[in-house]
Amino acid sequence: MDYTFQAEAAFEVKRWPKHTLAAGRRHSVALQSDGTVTAAGDNHYGQCDVSGWRDMVAVAAGNVHMAANTGNAHTIGLRSDGTVAAVGWDKHDQCDVSGWSDIVTVAAGWRRTVGIKSDGAVVAAGRNNEGQCNVSGWLNMVAVAAGDWHTVGLQSDGTVMIVGNNRYGQCNVSGWRNIVEVSAGSYHTIGLKSDGTVIAAGRNEHGQCNVSGWRDIVAVAAGCAHTLGLQSDGTVVAVGDNEYGQCNVSKWRGIQLPGRSFFI
Repeated sequence: MDYTFQAEAAFEVKRWPKHTLAAGRRHSVALQSDGTVTAAGDNHYGQCDVSGWRDMVAVAAGNVHMAANTGNAHTIGLRSDGTVAAVGWDKHDQCDVSGWSDIVTVAAGWRRTVGIKSDGAVVAAGRNNEGQCNVSGWLNMVAVAAGDWHTVGLQSDGTVMIVGNNRYGQCNVSGWRNIVEVSAGSYHTIGLKSDGTVIAAGRNEHGQCNVSGWRDIVAVAAGCAHTLGLQSDGTVVAVGDNEYGQCNVSKWRGIQLPGRSFFI
């Protein structure tokens, strides 16, 4: 796939992204081409019990708070008919999605699940102690991301909505414009701009927000305390916590991003 990037012709917002891979703290989930789902890893709470799922078009995996050392995670699957399935840890009702319908994309955070409906409205289930599920008034959303304590929504006009804990400034995104993709880490928020640059807000203890020099980026992802960027040439850049080698990506080549329309 050719990822030639033209700075003067910014790529469009990707509406309703549907992820085929998801990673929790101790389990991994993959959507197969026939609409079934496979999972591997810690299954203490049944978060890998997806063998009966059918007609799925996307998956998401709830992570565990970065300070926790437990496997209490959950897994979400979006069906082709717009309904949602969930398995795993449900202490905060984060798996109570059986009544959801007309959903076009899903995200899973720590102890909660978020979905966008076809009309751009947002629904959420799970822990709301910090207000991270207060999304009922959101409209015209095209993407969502869920961090540990905060939820991020990307609007069709390229602006960003956010709710939840703002202890480290991770919710300070009111001035963001021309955003085409968002991602949320434990305590930081990342936005990809239409010109291929990246913006960040929140905790920067490990340098996970040091992205101001990045250019020609076509996708971003935020981990607990690190940030990844896919460049237009298929290489990857990373900043942040590297205790486990999670930022050792300098030799990666040919990384592809299927399903993205790069040019207006």
